[in-house]
Amino acid sequence: MIGLLQRVSEASVTVDGTVIGNIGRGLLVLVAVHRDDGDADVLRLAERLLTYRVFPDGADRMNRSLLDTGLELMLVPQFTLAADTTKGTRASFTRAADPDKGAAFFEQLVSICEQRLERVATGRFGANMQVRLTNDGPVTFWLES
Repeated sequence: MIGLLQRVSEASVTVDGTVIGNIGRGLLVLVAVHRDDGDADVLRLAERLLTYRVFPDGADRMNRSLLDTGLELMLVPQFTLAADTTKGTRASFTRAADPDKGAAFFEQLVSICEQRLERVATGRFGANMQVRLTNDGPVTFWLES
């Protein structure tokens, strides 16, 4: 699994003109599922998202995580992150999970995070979404399980 993690001061997801999820300060994570991912990958990515130290401590060093700070999380499915872009000028999605598996693993990730955080917002799997964010820093990390 892939998580493109961005520290944000705010973020929202809109579908068909309606905001379906929004957060204040926290993390926006774009999530992709590979076809060969298993349950262990979901658990590993969830743990990394919840404990990755991207928020400043008293010395302004990135030493605090979502769990340390109690800030918010937004998870947005984005299968295009699993694309193979090594050849030509058109992406191949053969490495991405099929839609049923992708949706199931995304929902499993959401469920795990909801058990440990007070606020988790999401995008909608398979929808045409407009994602808005204010990247804080900017701070962006590519995490893989």
